[in-house]
Order: sequence, then structure tokens, then C-alpha cells
Amino acid sequence: MTEPLPALSIVAMPGRRRRTIELCQEAERRGFTGIYSPSPMGNMSMCEALAWQTEKIAFATSIVPIYQRTMIDFCQSAALMHEVSAGRFSLGIGIAHGPSYVRMGVTPGKPLADTRAFIEKFRAETSFGPLPPIIVAALRKKMVALAGELAEGVVFANVCRSHMGESLSGLPAAKRKAGFFIGNMIPTCISDDVAAAKEVNRRTLIRYAGLPNYRNYWNEAGYVEEMTAIEKALAAGRPDDVPKYLTDKWLADNTLFGTVAQVRDGVAAWREAGVHTPILVPTSAAGNQIKAIDEVFAAFV
Repeated sequence: MTEPLPALSIVAMPGRRRRTIELCQEAERRGFTGIYSPSPMGNMSMCEALAWQTEKIAFATSIVPIYQRTMIDFCQSAALMHEVSAGRFSLGIGIAHGPSYVRMGVTPGKPLADTRAFIEKFRAETSFGPLPPIIVAALRKKMVALAGELAEGVVFANVCRSHMGESLSGLPAAKRKAGFFIGNMIPTCISDDVAAAKEVNRRTLIRYAGLPNYRNYWNEAGYVEEMTAIEKALAAGRPDDVPKYLTDKWLADNTLFGTVAQVRDGVAAWREAGVHTPILVPTSAAGNQIKAIDEVFAAFV
């Protein structure tokens, strides 16, 4: 049996939003599994466009921060997209990161408690019609367990394939099977110049290495030496030293890079690790998202 195509993570950047929707339509024609839109540049609006401009592909926010809108606004928009798309939309939610709170001007509470309260309030709203499934963004096992308890799926981003079994141990066995969404957003650079592709993904993940919650996760996943070195460099005011501590072993555990064959094998390995839906985040040595998406299209024909 032929494996299904992976899903794609696509951002509608200013100046090429219409072209982005056209690329999503092309992904649908080619049979990709879904479109998962991360928080930058208005992913709720992008998903509403997908509700109208696509016909069969699944799509979701991946993720929208729970502090970004009022509950009523979330429910109204989500119900509309769920209805218009005939159930193809899922609301991917998460607590986001420290820099996001500054941009939104909010003061978050406790991640688990805030996520639980959001889901319970969302589910209790009955004024706007049926609501879509919820997918919870997670790094650590407690949030994974909460997703298994209250949601219809869990989505990771930039996590370690070697640690996926431990991460998914927070789910009941029944939830690790088909029917409960398990996705992971994976930076992916396809190039015959493997070294160049590797460096593209390294640059992509530098900013995540600056976030304490990600460093805590990577410590848990076994990369203690690397994270300790990064923390010392940041404390000493040496942020330019961070990339050299993002080792090749660490990079290969978190991202996909290299030739078409290597990336396709990597997608299969992620599925073997328990991720039902690998979500490729296209990156390119050319530094252009459109080029990166075209490279992914060419790789999965």
C-alpha cells in the first residue's frame, strides 16, 4: 500500500497571499494530506480563505495562540470555517512563546490550566452552530496528556524523533491509533547539497534555541550538553555562538534535510516513530518559501 503524502505548513506572507492560496490549491490537486498554517500573518484569516477556496483537503491553524482573540470571536470564526468547509477545518491551539505575549500585550497564566479552561469554555459555547475538532500544541508529556483527555489531536513542532515514543507515552494506547490526530511540524530543506540544506535548517532553529521551554524539552530529550552550552553562551552575551552548539546529531533528530530520497525516508521514519501526519515546513537554500514549496512538490510526485 502506498503511503499517503505528508501535510504542508504554509504561511501567507504579505505581497503573496493570493499566490499562497493558489499553492494550497495545488497541494490539494497533488494529494497532500493537509495544510497547517502557523500563527504568523493571520492564520485564522488564511484558514477562512481555504474554507472557500479548497474542496477536499484538511486544514487547520497550527497553531493560533489562545490569548489572541476573545472566546466569542474564536467560536464564531471556527464555527463558520467548520460549516463552510464541511468539517475539513480543525482549530489548532497553543499557548505560544514569551515573545508572542509581548507582541499581543497579554500576561499568560499557567499553561496547562489556561489550555484546559480554553477548551472547556470553547466546548460549552452553543450559540454559533457545531464547532470544529481541537488540536493541542504540545512539547512535554503533561500537555500531551491534556490533549488526549480533552481534544481530538496533538501537534508538535521541532521535536526529536528519538524522543517521540516517550512523548506519546502521555497518551492512552487507544489515542495513539488512527482517529486521534498526531502531527509534527518538521523544518524540511530538499537539496542535493546536503551541507547547505543542513545549514538552512540550523538557521531556522536558532531562535527556538533561545526559548527556555524548548531548551527544557531538548534537555529532557537527551541533549543536555548542547543546551547547557547554549545557556552559558546566552548568559555571557554570546548569542552568535549558539549555532555551533546545534550539533549535526541534534539537527538530524529534529529536521529533515538532504536529497529527495533522504527526505522521503525521513518522512517514513517519522511515521514509524508514531507521527501519523508529518507536516513539512518547507525551507530553501534560496531563502524563498515559494521555491521551497515547489521543491517539496517535485519531491512527492
